Amino acid sequence: MTLTLRAVSKGFGDRQILNNLNLEVADGECVALLGASGCGKSTALRLIAGLDQPDQGSILINGTDMIDVPAERRRVGMVFQSYALFPHLTVQQNLELGLKIRGSRLSERRERIDHMLAVLQLEQQAGQRPSQLSGGQRQRVALARALLRDPLVYLLDEPMSNLDAQLREELRPELRRLIIGGTQPVVYVTHDQQEAMALADRIAVMRKGKIEQIGTPRELYVKPATTYVAQFIGRPQMNLLPPVNGITIGIRPEDLQFDPRGFAAEVVNREWFGSSQMLLLNSERGLMRMICSGESVVNEHSRFTWPASAEHRFNAESGQRIT
Repeated sequence: MTLTLRAVSKGFGDRQILNNLNLEVADGECVALLGASGCGKSTALRLIAGLDQPDQGSILINGTDMIDVPAERRRVGMVFQSYALFPHLTVQQNLELGLKIRGSRLSERRERIDHMLAVLQLEQQAGQRPSQLSGGQRQRVALARALLRDPLVYLLDEPMSNLDAQLREELRPELRRLIIGGTQPVVYVTHDQQEAMALADRIAVMRKGKIEQIGTPRELYVKPATTYVAQFIGRPQMNLLPPVNGITIGIRPEDLQFDPRGFAAEVVNREWFGSSQMLLLNSERGLMRMICSGESVVNEHSRFTWPASAEHRFNAESGQRIT
């Protein structure tokens, strides 16, 4: 099973949202669409689901063009940011509704729903309405509903953005166990690069309706194709030095090192993360972020440098990587 987008474009009025987008997601692969708000990632998901129609291009599932196939017949399992649960129905009824519409027998519906409630530890909540559930429980119900569709493709639209950090960490293993790592293609939309790097096999960094770069999390981190990707992937973001002779040099904060023979700097801010700390340095090379051990004793006035092998070089005008 594969999902393919070929030269897909979409605009609203005079605003172009997607511009000639090409993407292929293989069997059992999770591709995260990552980018800032307005880059087109959620629009791409809606086009795949059939909720909107592209202005041009093809959307194929296992080689079959879905453009003229209505949303309800595409066998797409979609998990929304807002959960999209019916507030007047219980958890059991929310899960049963789709199966009933698709003509499943009562005995089959009950068996499948009971199994899904057990898998997602929702048995005690079966008779409750969404307003009686926590955010994590509501998201589990939304996951269960997507799983019960037995879809050809999974689409997840920022499914954990409404949850606090601790709940997101708790739900990630469930997402990977139940959806990601299966046999279906998965497209995961998020603006959270940590989430994308934790869950996705490949990440497509989007910008202005196009894919700026696609690759594994490690590929994007180690060899960003542009200054945009370089600063979008990695936290704290990469330091970009002022251009010299048309070249912008980028240095990851963790590659900076204390060196008594290095550049003079004043520590203007410090954030402690426990095992590490981030320093904001005001230096002759501009403001620089540095990651060092949480146990390091840092003087207000320090000197630092970096190894030449840690430098990323970009064309100052285009922002493209210089290999």
